Amino acid sequence: MEVHCVEGKARTGTVELANGSFSTPCFMPVGTRGAVKLLDAGDLESIGPEIVLANTYHLMMRPGAETVEALGGVGRFTGWPGLTLTDSGGFQVFSLRGRVDEGGVSFKSVYDGSGHRFDPVSAVRTQERLGADIQMVLDHCCGLPAPFEVVRAAAERTLAWAAIARDAHRREDQSLFGIVQGGVSEELRAESAERTVAIGFDGYAIGGLSVGESRVEMLQALAASVPGLPADRPRYMMGVGDPRSLVEAVALGVDMFDCVAPTRMARHGVALGESGRIRLRSQRFARDSGPLDPKCGCPVCDRYSAGYVRHLLIVAEPTAGRLITIHNLHWMMGFMRKIRAAIETATLHSLIRDTNEAWSGDGLR
Repeated sequence: MEVHCVEGKARTGTVELANGSFSTPCFMPVGTRGAVKLLDAGDLESIGPEIVLANTYHLMMRPGAETVEALGGVGRFTGWPGLTLTDSGGFQVFSLRGRVDEGGVSFKSVYDGSGHRFDPVSAVRTQERLGADIQMVLDHCCGLPAPFEVVRAAAERTLAWAAIARDAHRREDQSLFGIVQGGVSEELRAESAERTVAIGFDGYAIGGLSVGESRVEMLQALAASVPGLPADRPRYMMGVGDPRSLVEAVALGVDMFDCVAPTRMARHGVALGESGRIRLRSQRFARDSGPLDPKCGCPVCDRYSAGYVRHLLIVAEPTAGRLITIHNLHWMMGFMRKIRAAIETATLHSLIRDTNEAWSGDGLR
């Protein structure tokens, strides 16, 4: 990673991969089953992310990693010409209450109930077939709060699996990222970061956060994780995407983010805006002739009124979710550009203050 500008611990930069590069800090939209919900690859091109995430668990279940490989890998399969990242499936196994042991995880398919087994090597091989530009090691994510001994065991297991994955990795055109675990223990986080770096990866993720801990605990754990990670490698905070957490994590030195929140909120009628959440089902928008967010400028805000989008929501027209999703992802891309500009102009502290003011309360404009 080439670092361009630094303000405190925050930095802007460019991550070079075998098949292209992307700017940081960045937000990656999540295409769980090979598509960002309600959008296609053409929509994403107009929105402008440089890298998109796909879900290993769901793609290995349907249509199968072999099928994705036969159809040219996840990029060609989905029609997306940009860069891609696949997660390892560890979080899905956690959320679906799979059984974890020292060798791997056992779980049932959400599609047909069939039993499956996943281990550090099969996670690498599956993601090789999916063909993303970045793949993640298999990790053990445990819910919080949890007893210290449970968190310690999960961190140790993740480290052991990371070493196995590193040895199994063989595609030179596919970067491999390690994952730092350790719950909310600052001691475990620092130790996990140091030992993960010792194994050696192309980039480093901070996982196992935003899974039940408080906001303060999350930021403290993050602050303990980042200092041990090398400055010349990207740092990726997994599964976090609310604006307050994004900008504060950037201030701690994080470069990459992903989250389903912007698209999930859109499907529930919530738009992102300069003043916080815009709950479009509210009656106050019924005759609102203005855009969703006056300062946005995305294609949705340029063309449609808030009153029209609210009408689509109320009558359950799927177009509503699609329009708000396009807006929300445009807004997120703009927010990341604003963060990069704030670092370059040494005004990140002001952006943090403004973001906290807009998003700490209800946020209804």
